[in-house]
Amino acid sequence: MSSISIRPAQPEDRSLITGVVEDAFEGPDEARLVQQLSNNGDIVLELVASLDGILVGHILFSRLRVEGENSFDAVALAPLSVASNHHGKGIGSALINAAHEQLVLLGETLSVVLGDPGYYGRFGYTTARASGFASQYQGEYLQAQTFGHAPLSGTLVYAKAFEGL
Repeated sequence: MSSISIRPAQPEDRSLITGVVEDAFEGPDEARLVQQLSNNGDIVLELVASLDGILVGHILFSRLRVEGENSFDAVALAPLSVASNHHGKGIGSALINAAHEQLVLLGETLSVVLGDPGYYGRFGYTTARASGFASQYQGEYLQAQTFGHAPLSGTLVYAKAFEGL
């Protein structure tokens, strides 16, 4: 049985990451986002998953600022990518779980994601936790989760690279 290997992304992975992200999202927009976040130094955590030595998954968390009465740094999960021919093998789950462990070790307290509540809810993300935040993405797909004490409200300020989406 094949096992999933997860490790930090390396500069030499960049072209493979681009291929996985473009395949997963059926186009170049998210791959451009990944490149811009990298170029701008906004990546907090970036992991890749390999199956039988082949890179098949990628997850990225960028710096997110929460402005308000209690301003603080948080992270935004975007994107999570798994090569289309490897869906359903637990790769996305393994990436999220490994990343969350690393985020806790890094001292992060809040993570925000824009995605399917049915999927991300399995990892502790809820729309209720995100409902107090003002965001251009506010709605049924904006979710958040905490790894410790984090304010309940404020304005979410995403990295500049998100402006192009």
